[in-house]
Formats: sequence, C-alpha cells, structure tokens
Amino acid sequence: MTKGWSKSDWRAKPRIQMPDYPDQAALQAVEGQLSKYPPLVFAGEARRLRKQLAEVAEGRAFILQGGDCAESFAEFSADNIRDTFRVMLQMAVVLTYAAKVPVVKIGRMAGQFAKPRSAPTEVIGGVELPSYRGDIIHGFDPTPEARRPDPARMLQAYTQAAASLNLLRAFSTGGFADIHRVHSWTLGFADQDKAERYREMSNRISDALDFMTAAGVNADTAHTLHTVEFYTSHEALLLEYEEALCRIDSTTGLPVAGSGHMIWIGDRTRQPDGAHVEFCRGVQNPIGLKCGPTTTAEDLKVLMAKLNPANEPGRLTLIARFGAGKVAEHLPRLIRAVREEGANVVWSCDPMHGNTIKSSSGYKTRTFNAVLGEVREFFAVHKDEGTIPGGVHFEMTGKDVTECTGGLRAVSDEDLSSRYHTACDPRLNASQSLELAFLVAEELSSRRYIGRRTAL
Repeated sequence: MTKGWSKSDWRAKPRIQMPDYPDQAALQAVEGQLSKYPPLVFAGEARRLRKQLAEVAEGRAFILQGGDCAESFAEFSADNIRDTFRVMLQMAVVLTYAAKVPVVKIGRMAGQFAKPRSAPTEVIGGVELPSYRGDIIHGFDPTPEARRPDPARMLQAYTQAAASLNLLRAFSTGGFADIHRVHSWTLGFADQDKAERYREMSNRISDALDFMTAAGVNADTAHTLHTVEFYTSHEALLLEYEEALCRIDSTTGLPVAGSGHMIWIGDRTRQPDGAHVEFCRGVQNPIGLKCGPTTTAEDLKVLMAKLNPANEPGRLTLIARFGAGKVAEHLPRLIRAVREEGANVVWSCDPMHGNTIKSSSGYKTRTFNAVLGEVREFFAVHKDEGTIPGGVHFEMTGKDVTECTGGLRAVSDEDLSSRYHTACDPRLNASQSLELAFLVAEELSSRRYIGRRTAL
C-alpha cells in the first residue's frame, strides 16, 4: 500500500478546503514542532480497530460513531467530554442488547477541529468574511483578524486532543463505564412520562443484567462489564497537521496517522487525484469515505482501489450521507459498484449532513424525524440488496442543547435560540441521541441483525 508513497506526497496534488497560511515561516515552525511530539494514538490501537471493523463487515459487530460537528477551544471542558462519552455508552448498551453483537464505539472527538464549508466566504452583519473552518485554523469571532489562519492553533488542538484522550482512557477503564452504572442512567430516561415505549426494552436489559449477576457474572469477574474500548476519529482535512503527526509503526515499519484511530475523507474532498485521498491512501489506519448524492459508481471504484488496493477487511468504511427520501435513489448503485468489484467494505449511515435545513426562525437545524427517516431507509435498502448495514454516524453532544428539532422533548423552531451553542452544524442533544438509539434498537431487534448476509 505504501510502496512509492511518502507522507508529504499530498503537497504535489490539488488541495481544496484548506487554508492558505500567510506566514509560511510560522507554519513550518509549527509543523516542525508537532513532528517531534508523541503521537496521540498508537499503531496497535488502530490495528485493533481495523480488526473490529472487519467483524462489522461480516455482521458480527455494529458501529456507533458520534460526537461534535466541530470541537471548540472555548467550550473544551472535562464535563463536556464526560457527558458526550456517557451518552454514547448509554446508546451502545441499548444497541448491543438489540443487535446481540458488540458495538464498536468511535467518538468524533480529540481531533475533529476542522470543517469543510460550502462557500469560501460568508456575510455577517453586512461584512464579507472568510467562512469559519474550525478552531484549529482560525477563530470564530466575525472579524478579519479572528478569521486569519494561524498555524499556532494546531499546537493548541494537539494539547486539547491529548487531554481529551487522557480523560477518555481514564473513563473507559476506571469504572465509569461499568455496564450496571450506565444502564441505571438509561433507566432514568425511560422513566420519563413520554418514554413509555422505551420502558419495556429498558426493563428487559435490567432483567438480563440481573440474570448475569445472579449467575456470578459481574464487574469483578468479567472485565468487559467494567471497561470499554473507545476509539477516536475525525475528518483528515488539515493535512499539515496530519502529516506532522504521521509516524512509522515500530512493529510493522508502516506509516500510521498518529492524530486519531480512524480518519475519514469528506464528501467535498474525495477527488481521486486530490491531496486528501493521496495522504489517506498511505497510512494504515481505518479510513472512512463519505459518499453523497454526487458520488458516482466509477469514482467509488477508483477510490476503493486507491484506498484499499489489497482489499483488506476493516480498512475502508463507506459512510453514506444522502438525505431523507433520497437513500433509495443513490445507495443501491453504490452497493452494486462494491459488489461488482468484490470489495470488502463496511457500510455506515450518516443521517445528519443530508438533512440540514434553515428553520423559520433563521437557525440552521435538522429535524429528528428526518434523521430517523434516513437511518430507516438505509436499513431498508440493505435489506433489499442482501447486504449488511454496519453502523450509524451522528453529530451529537451530551449537553442539553436546542439545535435539532423534535424528539421526546419536542424541541420547536422557537426553542432553537434558547441553547443553540454549535459553532458549525446542529447536533442532537443527549435526550434526542438516546431516543434515537432506542428507535434504531427497535429496528435491530425486529430484523435480527446477526451473521453475514443477514440484513436488518
């Protein structure tokens, strides 16, 4: 895979959605400094994730991927990390019970600092400014000075990512993730007046845990009930940062992206001859590829050959993002392209990015029903095609924000302004995320998600 490849080869390819730094000397100094820092993740962890994703491709595991649309420097705190991690654990318990297979937990955390934008500029208060592209690149404040790309922000992003990973590893192994504790939080959600439909499944999970305890299977005797494996992921958009953290695995002698366990290529940066594909094809990490309505079958075939030439299971995850009502129009042709190539891929559903609308109150939002609708359509198409829907990918937070409408608490357009905190795209709040997990679990339970060629 890496023959004739070096981590700086992307620089000779067309680059888009990346900043032009006005101070090149400062950029080179930051890159040099980052290249001396320890990697944020380790090659063995990335290899383990690839093995687990290979299980997903066979229908023996399921992916839950979620977290911030764009991590913020200003809102960085231990509480925010804890709350998002907590909700993901709750969602994973519900999905594990329903699917009867392990759930691979991957956070959009500790690296999701950069965002592609549909336009290079935006108008705020009558002033045209460079579009906000994430805190790793420049500031959010609507001034020319704040929007000037600053390479030193990469150092702050690294520090924040390292601190986030340190806390996530502690939460994963220090007792916070004990399955009984996690389920007790979920019971509180199911006890709400409007959550009656989810109470029965919660009670069945309680019965299963009680049985295991009675049989002597508990956190003291079963390590897996007390700890979890949790991975990080982000879009590999800012390639100067990615290159600086690329390392050689001492075990295999092959290059690994040290910025996160899994990196993905966005729908806007998936040009087969572009810089982002060139960088990602050479590292050994699991790679995600966003597939939108404009993804052609031929482009997908070329991209699969570039990104996974050895056709290794668990290497490539195709993340479908079409929009509610459009999945049946676009997904089947991509599934057929994969089948024609005999490619080993994991299929995941991103029901967020194709469902962004502008509310009547002027806020960018997504409706809960549209998100759920796209997930259900994704499962239905895979059932028709006889293929395996491997997971879901949400933009979400553990905070009680009002950014997406709908759900049990019936967030309305008028509510959006009360707690609209995102700097970029609207996220599901904690209640909406857990409710969505229950609804996905109902699909998993009813359609027996078990084994290869068994579809939902």
